[in-house]
Amino acid sequence: MHLLAIAPATTPRLREIPYNYTSFSDREIVQRVLGDEGWALISELRAERRTGRSARMLYEVLGDIWAVSRNPYLQDDLLDNPRRRRQLIDALHHRLSEVDRRRSQDAQESAPEELASDVVRQALRKAASLEDASRDQKVARLLDLARQAVAAFDAGFDETSRLRRRARKALSRVTMADNVKFDGLSRVSHVTDATDWRVEYPFVVLTPDSEAEIPAIVRACIDLGLTIIPRGGGTGYTGGAVPLTSRSAVINTEKLETLGAVERLQLPGLGEPVATIFSGAGVVTRRVSDAADAAGLVFAVDPTSADASCVGGNIAMNAGGKKAVLWGTAIDNLAWWRMVDPQGNWLEVTRVGHNMGKIHDAAWVDFELAWYAPAQLAATDGNPAGSMRGEPLRRQSLRLEGWRFR
Repeated sequence: MHLLAIAPATTPRLREIPYNYTSFSDREIVQRVLGDEGWALISELRAERRTGRSARMLYEVLGDIWAVSRNPYLQDDLLDNPRRRRQLIDALHHRLSEVDRRRSQDAQESAPEELASDVVRQALRKAASLEDASRDQKVARLLDLARQAVAAFDAGFDETSRLRRRARKALSRVTMADNVKFDGLSRVSHVTDATDWRVEYPFVVLTPDSEAEIPAIVRACIDLGLTIIPRGGGTGYTGGAVPLTSRSAVINTEKLETLGAVERLQLPGLGEPVATIFSGAGVVTRRVSDAADAAGLVFAVDPTSADASCVGGNIAMNAGGKKAVLWGTAIDNLAWWRMVDPQGNWLEVTRVGHNMGKIHDAAWVDFELAWYAPAQLAATDGNPAGSMRGEPLRRQSLRLEGWRFR
């Protein structure tokens, strides 16, 4: 314990950038803001640090940029208050100007005057001059990178404002305006899942009212250049719902909670009817389990997050649970599903000749694929899944070896 208490005073600080309450290190922040070149320059200059005042001012600039970039509430405040934003940008430039001024002063410093020999004094002055010139070039380049970062930070607000206007106009045509959310609370609550990985905040969160809205939403997001992330309960431990780019749209499926009754249907390629249930992507897993229990059956998908996870997420992550040993995971128990492809068309996938067991135990696995235009989906009395009107845009049969699903 005594040895730990007397750690050397020269131990470098692990974090020098202020306002950083995230899991990102100084290196990661500098690389994100100034690039790899910026971090290389800072690493070299750290060994030559004199008073450290210029470094602190530079870190304050990086800290301000980082704090705003990681806080949607501050971003909204600065988007709504151009005057306050201008004051912040001016303050950042002022700090960088002070660093530049100190650099100019340092460049004028010379070797000590009290040296005994003029020859030695001149030699040391020349060496110091060369060293200072090299250091001055590094600081100048670092300042150049920092000014570029401030300019990009400033321009980002105008770019975000323009893209928000475009997105609101395009998305409000296909879903209610209240379902298009740019506010800080919505973005913060959709930045991560159960992993708690926080890489980027989503640009927008969408909460469609019905399945029928999804194709047009997908098309609009693609036209806007946004990466699409479907999200259910956000209980996954694989990061499937974590945005990796700031230009992402999270589509929250929690309102898609249509749940049919347990019914026995004749599945393609099977001789006897099979107990099935239709579920929307946003249905909580526990509801399906309860419906199966009420019918004297068992729903095989049983993750520990059953009270919060959604069926869409179960399928996307191939959820299992303690019952999976007997009855398999989500993919083993799928008879049919409907999704939207990148072109914004419906894609219906039907399992043919289901082996009524684990999919990888089948020698061959057959699927029938059918694409439909968005307008072809129609509500049908007594059929919670709805039905497609007319012939599909195209069909395709798909056969895969069962072992590929291991």
